[in-house]
Amino acid sequence: MPIPAFSLRPLPLALGAALACSQALAQTAPPPVSRLTPITVSASPLARSAEDTIQPVHVLTEDELVTARGATLGETLSGEPGMQSDTFGAGAGRPVIRGQTSPRVKVLSDGSEILDASAVSPDHAIGVEPMLARQIEVLRGPATLLYGGGAIGGVVNVLDERVPTHVPENGVEGTGEVRLNTGARERTGLVGITAGTGNLAVRVEGLKRHSDDYRAPDLDTRRVPGTYNDTSTGTLGVSWVTPRGYTGIAYTRQRSEYGLPGHSHEYEDCHPHGSHLHCGGHDHDHDHDDHDHDHAHGDAHESPFVDLHSQRWDLRSEYRDPLPGFTRMRLRAGHTQYRHSEIEEDTAVSVFRNKGYDARLELEHAPIAGWRGVLGAPTLRSTFTTEGTEAFMPRTVTRNTGLFALETYEWNDWRFEVGARHEWQRVTPDNAQPRYSAGATSLSGAALWRFTPGYSLGLSLARSQRMPNAQELYARGVHLATNTYEIGTPDLQKETSHNVDLTLRKDAGDTRFQVSVFHNQVKNYIYADTLDQFEDFRLVRYAQRDARFTGIEGKVSQRLNAIFTASAFGDYVRARFDEGGGNLPRIPSARLGVGLNADWQAWRASVEFSHVYTQDRFAAFESRTAGYNLLDARVSYLGRLGTTDYEIYLRGNNLLDKVAYNHASFLARTVPLPGRNLTLGVRVAF
Repeated sequence: MPIPAFSLRPLPLALGAALACSQALAQTAPPPVSRLTPITVSASPLARSAEDTIQPVHVLTEDELVTARGATLGETLSGEPGMQSDTFGAGAGRPVIRGQTSPRVKVLSDGSEILDASAVSPDHAIGVEPMLARQIEVLRGPATLLYGGGAIGGVVNVLDERVPTHVPENGVEGTGEVRLNTGARERTGLVGITAGTGNLAVRVEGLKRHSDDYRAPDLDTRRVPGTYNDTSTGTLGVSWVTPRGYTGIAYTRQRSEYGLPGHSHEYEDCHPHGSHLHCGGHDHDHDHDDHDHDHAHGDAHESPFVDLHSQRWDLRSEYRDPLPGFTRMRLRAGHTQYRHSEIEEDTAVSVFRNKGYDARLELEHAPIAGWRGVLGAPTLRSTFTTEGTEAFMPRTVTRNTGLFALETYEWNDWRFEVGARHEWQRVTPDNAQPRYSAGATSLSGAALWRFTPGYSLGLSLARSQRMPNAQELYARGVHLATNTYEIGTPDLQKETSHNVDLTLRKDAGDTRFQVSVFHNQVKNYIYADTLDQFEDFRLVRYAQRDARFTGIEGKVSQRLNAIFTASAFGDYVRARFDEGGGNLPRIPSARLGVGLNADWQAWRASVEFSHVYTQDRFAAFESRTAGYNLLDARVSYLGRLGTTDYEIYLRGNNLLDKVAYNHASFLARTVPLPGRNLTLGVRVAF
């Protein structure tokens, strides 16, 4: 499909001004750096740098996160190539990687399962706080070998400081931050302090956020009802640290209240009658042809809201040379009690609970005949219940256990990786439906060729399997967050995906780039098949068809001089069914963008213009989503007072104040994205 041209009129002004002033400032600017300091990827069991991984990886460091973090994980990552957000107002937003999201994109907390309810519905917030992250790693493409079937689309690993890994040299260190914004009148503050002596380290951190409904262009109300967000998080952690490693434990408590835009209970009496919906005392039949819809401007009634409580324990341990023949041991374990109530008119109409634990042990062995590798054993148990109006699932207990091995071998300019994983899963409902019990096997092979200094070409081949989850198997009832009546299918088969990923990378010099092309052929792809629709309410049944995903993503940057660096980026994914054709639902639109970064003395600045194309390849019962332009900018100043470092930053999003709807969202027809928004913040580190 040819991609239409779009206007870059705002960009030449910025480029012209930047190039003009660069000549005057270059005299005092620091010399360019030919190669960046390698960043270790914790989600890779062999702890390789981002530039040395075969699979496409993107890492947001703490410095980048200061001005990039949003209130949700999806919002934080949505500007990166190949990544978008499954937005649901301001309180929830799941990451979308190459057109796929939960349950095929797994979110981890330093390698450990989250065990919340975000995989069940897009209105359920992910139980991690981006503002408290020190690094976020994204593995694009299948990571099932390492993290199971829930990672068939990719992995987002959020690293934090809740379990200390070192004792501060001066006995105490910490960070603090406050920020305000105009779009939602947000007020956020956080503090984190690590103190210790000898081998003992203690971590205390907390965050408080309050934001009102955000504003959007061309709305009669000027603000989108049900998009407010109040969140508080607190953590206490303690570790025993030695020269060979550490063992620590942390307790985290989170409380969140956020609105549910577009969430309506007017369809509570809808139920299936054969393959049709029965609503309001009559069957409804209609024309199933796809057609465009005018975007509505929110619900005139006061929106319901979520009251979320989460308590989590984390155990983390890592040691060098733990046993003869092994060079490293890594343990991650967590226990979560999660409760999420949906409140309407002071009544909890629905309650979701998840209680469970997970553990993951990795052992890296010493080289054997030139082969270096890691062995791993993860296990998980989760009990999920729903109560009230949206009790559309029975109480289910899910158990999953796996074994995996990953081996790597280096020869001249080549590096090879091979791996295998097998996992066993059992899902037991508390009703008369049959228990699901099966196994899945994933295999991978990859090669990285550094054919000349600074350049590499990586090829990854994978055969990945995902077993159906409890919702896909046993759902039956009204799910008002997505305006659906869901029907599970207990005899679903495993998904099997055959994947090819080719990545060309240049990571040194004035010109740098990374471009990836991918093709995923999925047998027995599980999806929510829409059988009937009444107004905005749909009857869906989980079904299977073969599908394919094909796409390209990349970014290139060019250092213009000692101060300025220009960049261009883009992504595109095409997802469709094989037999009979048809498009998969909620696939993000293509994007292209350009940017300009400046780094001079204590100042950093950037401006970025992107165009999101019209999505006119939509699934049945969806509609066309118009394209739009976005202009974002950031500026920050880094300083020092005594022993305290500080950063003052100003960020502007959607500076053109354009109306925008996100095709990847369940609210693509009703809830616009935020309009112009300015964020001012101050961060200190001591």
